[in-house]
Parts: sequence; structure tokens; C-alpha cells
Amino acid sequence: MSRDPDAQLFVVDPITRLRPAKDSSVALMQAAQRAGLAVWVCTQADLSTAGAVDGSHLPRAWAQPVRLAEMAATEDGWTVPDPWYVAEEPREVPLDHFRWVWMRKDPPVDEAYLYATQLLEMAEAVGVVVLNRPAALRAWNEKLGALRFSHRMAPSLVSARVEQLAAFAAGHEEVVLKPLAGRAGQGVVRATAAAPGLRALLELVTQQESLPVMVQAFLPGVSAGDKRILLVDGEPLGAVNRLPKAGEFRSNLALGGAPVAADLTDAERRICAELAPVLRAEGLFFVGIDVIDGRLSEINVTSPTGVREVEWLGRVPLADQVIERLLAG
Repeated sequence: MSRDPDAQLFVVDPITRLRPAKDSSVALMQAAQRAGLAVWVCTQADLSTAGAVDGSHLPRAWAQPVRLAEMAATEDGWTVPDPWYVAEEPREVPLDHFRWVWMRKDPPVDEAYLYATQLLEMAEAVGVVVLNRPAALRAWNEKLGALRFSHRMAPSLVSARVEQLAAFAAGHEEVVLKPLAGRAGQGVVRATAAAPGLRALLELVTQQESLPVMVQAFLPGVSAGDKRILLVDGEPLGAVNRLPKAGEFRSNLALGGAPVAADLTDAERRICAELAPVLRAEGLFFVGIDVIDGRLSEINVTSPTGVREVEWLGRVPLADQVIERLLAG
């Protein structure tokens, strides 16, 4: 099978589990289809490779072409047709059939995920553009990666040592503990230095000092929202502010945070401008950064969300703009 210059493969969770009204991957697939591109899907378990007689490797996927129905935005969100997609029978396809492969599998970044990125690197070696670059997906933990710009962050420490973490908490009174492998706010804990059970909590989250965690000074400004900014090839194309629900400090949409339309402040534009050349150099084409009260919180590179909310609240065709940038490159 020869390369199709208009074909895109999306490596995602099983398509039956995607939520079309929420999932940025679906928005990108629909935009690719509107641009006249063929859309295929597979899971990371569908990736494989085999050695050839010349010593090369032949990366491939057990993938299926899909056709997606269009969706309309209403005052309450997105109207989802039933069915919202039609899939053909899966077939084995060499990855060099595709001009682009999107790696959009949700975390956790576990062994299976890491092996998938290594298989996708074999596709890169034969000229396939993988988004985001597999090596960068491995190197940029979404919390540790932000530390490359620590001067833009709230005071932060990463350690597995209870004494270090407790001392940091004592110096900042109120802190937030973040598991490095967490996603969507899961496992994020707010604590005070004076809490009687702080050391026991630190022993628990570090698994008895065997696993590092991130601790950050708590930013009271989170009550005004945690802004998700979507950058495409380093340029911010849209943003949504996420307000925590009553009684909660975490504003993640998966935890009940409310999305509201948002523009960028001058401080946020400066953050984006500083990140842009680094993201481009690393091959991080589609990235979502989180900013609280003017401070960088995380750099999300695996499967950034927020496209649907930006499109709905701002009536901005963000997914189409992403595909236009891709085609222009």
C-alpha cells in the first residue's frame, strides 16, 4: 500500500469510549475530514512491527477508516447524532501509508504507552510525521516538564523524601501535592503545614518514600479559575477558564469545573512566547498549558483537551485552525 498524502491516523482509546461532545480528538478528526483528509483510527495495542530481510523494521497498525457525523453547537453544548461515526472493517496498514499519525492516547503513561511511542518512532524513521513527537512524549512529564520554566511557576519541589516535603510545606504554610503520573486533577491534595496528619499523608503519597511527588505553594487565585491555553506549533489559538465548583479547589472539567470563555492576559502571552521556541524544537505541535493567577502550572502534551469548550464558548473553529496549520507546514 503506497502513501496517501491525505490520510491521518489517530491513535486513541477505543473509539467506542470517546465522548464526541467533550473529546478534542473527535474534534480534530472531524476537522481533518472537513479538510478532505481520510481519517483512520486505532489503539496503541494495534501497533506492531516486523523485521524485513534487509534489516529494516516495518511499523504497522491494525486500523480502520471512519466517517464522522457533523455536530451542531447549541446554548447547552454540542448535539451528538446517533450514530456519530461509521467505521469500516479494520485492516492491517503500514504506518508509512499515512502522512500524519496523531498519538492521542490518554494517560496513564505506562509501559504500554512507552512501547507505543517507540513503535511510532519507527514510523518517523520512514518519513511519517507523528504528533506529538514520540521522544518528546516520553521526555515531557506534564508536571516535570513545566519545571523547565520554573521561574514562571509557583514555588515547587519534587521529592520522595518526607523531610524535604514537610520542610517545604512549613515554608509555605499551605501547599498542593500532585502525583507525577496523575491526570485530570486525580490525586491532587491540598494540605497545610500545621495539619496533624501531614507526615502520614506524605508517607502515603510517596509510597513510603519510594515515589517522588510534586509539592507547590497553594495559589489562592485558583478560585478565579485555572486557564487552559491551547498552543499549536507554539502559538496560542484559544483558551478556556475552568472555575472550581463550590467547596472544591480543583477546577478540572472532569471533576465538575465549569468552563467559561477566556482571553489571554499579557502575562499569559509572555509565558506562551517563552515556551514557543522550545515546544517547536521538541516537536510538540499541539499542547495545552495550564495557568493559575498568571503562574504556569502544567504543560500537557499527551492528549490535551479543551478544543470543544473553546469552540462552543467562543464560536471559534479551533480544530479547523489546527488542521490548517498542519497542512500549511
